[in-house]
Amino acid sequence: MSSEFQPVKPISFVSFSPFMEFWRRNLYILWGTQFLAMIGMNLVVPFLPFFVRELGVTDANEAARWSGLVFAGPFLTAFFSTPLWGKLGDTYGKKAMVIRALVGLGLSQILVGFSTNVYELLFFRLLQGAISGFIAAALALVTTSTPKEHTGYSLGFLQSATAGGTVLGPVVGGLLADTLGYRPIFFIVAGLCFTCAIVILKFVREVSQPKSEQATATIFQNATLMITDKRLRIVGIAIVLSQSAALMIEPLFALFIEQFTSKTQYLSTITGAVVSIAGVFTVISAPWWGKRNDRIGFKKNLVVALSGTGVAYALHLVVPNVYALGGLRAGLGFARGGILHSLYSQVSLYAPDSRKSGLIGIASSLAILGNFLGPVIGGMIAGTFGLSAVFIVNSCIFLFIAYLIHKFLAETKPQHVEVKEALDVVE
Repeated sequence: MSSEFQPVKPISFVSFSPFMEFWRRNLYILWGTQFLAMIGMNLVVPFLPFFVRELGVTDANEAARWSGLVFAGPFLTAFFSTPLWGKLGDTYGKKAMVIRALVGLGLSQILVGFSTNVYELLFFRLLQGAISGFIAAALALVTTSTPKEHTGYSLGFLQSATAGGTVLGPVVGGLLADTLGYRPIFFIVAGLCFTCAIVILKFVREVSQPKSEQATATIFQNATLMITDKRLRIVGIAIVLSQSAALMIEPLFALFIEQFTSKTQYLSTITGAVVSIAGVFTVISAPWWGKRNDRIGFKKNLVVALSGTGVAYALHLVVPNVYALGGLRAGLGFARGGILHSLYSQVSLYAPDSRKSGLIGIASSLAILGNFLGPVIGGMIAGTFGLSAVFIVNSCIFLFIAYLIHKFLAETKPQHVEVKEALDVVE
């Protein structure tokens, strides 16, 4: 972090821990709020198709189509809006964008809860993607308030909140849906989001930026820099490919597990358990990978994590039973825990301070694009060549990314990265 940056005085949180550095306090508070927000976002996953049916779509094929649209809708609008919010974060402050994202998410959940038909539901879900963007905003806030030598640990720790909320959310959501029904859950999510926004407002500090370093670049200039800077270009390609590959098999995984068990009445439970194993080990491993990044550098860790993930996907083809599959998924989750946050860390380290939020916004949009493309491509591959082909393609993609990182990126440690002033590159 530049020595010119001075912490903005907190509103009222000085007494929380006078012995704790403010960047650590920020990190722990943001971890807690992101964990709760991700639980809230994933509460709706188990019952979204049933909510579509409750809104009057009774035909099974139509319900499936609408469920896919409603689920994917936020990804589509977030892909286009996230760079804008990133640019505004560089201009008006990252903390303001985190609060805006949480309030926007809460308001959209209230609207979803009042949906009277599936068209309104789709519109409100599209609106949700357009006005939220919490993860990108939180990443930007953490990277600008954390010393460079702790960037890897901080983003790895924050990634564990995302993974943990994603694992726990559907479990809690299923229980709440069976107990309370569908609509109350949307209002519970809204309450969580508003509570998190208040916590951020009162207790998180943001570093003030010198006027000379405040954002002057446009979204187009940020996107151009992502393409023209070789390091950022390689990282951007890696983000899209890794997220696409990771999401290729997820919607089809129940069909894969079905091959290992004749107890079809427990198929959903078994699938959920096996899928959650990978998530749990991602939660465990992400901070560990982050500390390794700070200690020995990003390139070596990324190559190991990407290669391990590629090998783990290939081993799905020879796993003998569901118990061995559980162990394999643990290894897969551990390896995957070292990928996405390390790539975001690279973007943060290569970005000028005045454009971190904008470039992280671009990177987040690339991840969202991967989330959107992965299931579509995976379905096409499985429909044409079978499920086994999806694992082969997954494995090849991750190994290819490992080769790209090894071949074209120099080893970096956070405190040793040189950053070009972005406008000099673009203009």
